Amino acid sequence: MELHQVRYFLTVASTLNFTRAAEQCNVTQPALTKGIQKLEQALGGPLIYRERQLTQLTDLGKEVLPMLASTLASAETARRRAKEFQRKEIAPLKIGLAPSISASLIVDLITEIAKFVAGLNVELREGTAEKLIDLLLEGEISAAIVGDVQDIPARIDDWLLFEERYVAVLAPTHQLANRPSIGIDDLRETVLLERVGCDVAPKIQRSYFPKEPPHLGHCSGHDLHLQYLAAAGFGVVLAPEHMPCLPTLKTIPLEGDPISREVRLLAVQGRRYSPALDAFIKVARFRDWSIEAPQKEMPHERLPEMASAPAPASTQRASGFQRVDLMARGLTRCKRAKTLA
Repeated sequence: MELHQVRYFLTVASTLNFTRAAEQCNVTQPALTKGIQKLEQALGGPLIYRERQLTQLTDLGKEVLPMLASTLASAETARRRAKEFQRKEIAPLKIGLAPSISASLIVDLITEIAKFVAGLNVELREGTAEKLIDLLLEGEISAAIVGDVQDIPARIDDWLLFEERYVAVLAPTHQLANRPSIGIDDLRETVLLERVGCDVAPKIQRSYFPKEPPHLGHCSGHDLHLQYLAAAGFGVVLAPEHMPCLPTLKTIPLEGDPISREVRLLAVQGRRYSPALDAFIKVARFRDWSIEAPQKEMPHERLPEMASAPAPASTQRASGFQRVDLMARGLTRCKRAKTLA
């Protein structure tokens, strides 16, 4: 089966006229007829019924018509995308996010990168840290942002972006809503909404509920679902402070030594970065992630030059801009430490 044969058939199916179909395909009518005959041989039966001036699709022709139309459309899309890619008209960037990492964290990064990387095309994937690491190694995603993760493979480069505390998220009508902060004893007496697959759940259990399990209410694998449940008064959500919340909810800090987590950027070591991935990693690592910092503009005057520079392999982490980058990360970590103090 050849694509030009499929195109001949689809044109005849559209016009129900061999003469007009041949004109539209810019071939002779005998060539059109021969192409359709070869397609019929490949599919094992006649596709078109032709008698004098009457041209109709057979039952087999009607059956395969939508599938062949989809096949041709997919092939044309693939050809177009390939040409765009070769001409650098598109710059694909596939980012994996752990379930508790909101896409809102990287929207500003994507906006900034789009200024310097022409044709940026971003695809976001969600999965557990373990799943995202597998996707990285398989080449299915370019980079990943995850929370606390154990046993990172040696082939994975990881950079600490920031640390963030966990806070209580609850409805304004909740009995704890008017507190300036919430104590651990209060948490032990209230109903908590459970985040399925939460990466800090073991840490919460050890720190806040070492002897008895918490009073768990409804559960969900999606933060937004939990927020709606909290807004309806079903309980309290323990959430990372960077997570965007519904306007109908209140966020209250926890007393004492609050639980925190590290948020990390992952990429495969030794692979040569595409310009889009190179820019994403640089901009992510230069950003001041503190809650109080304005994020509208990136803080480094050479970012346009950096984002468009040739992409180094991930193992080349101590040269050129990356030495400055490591210093910037140290400053960011100091700022976060002050924030957490």
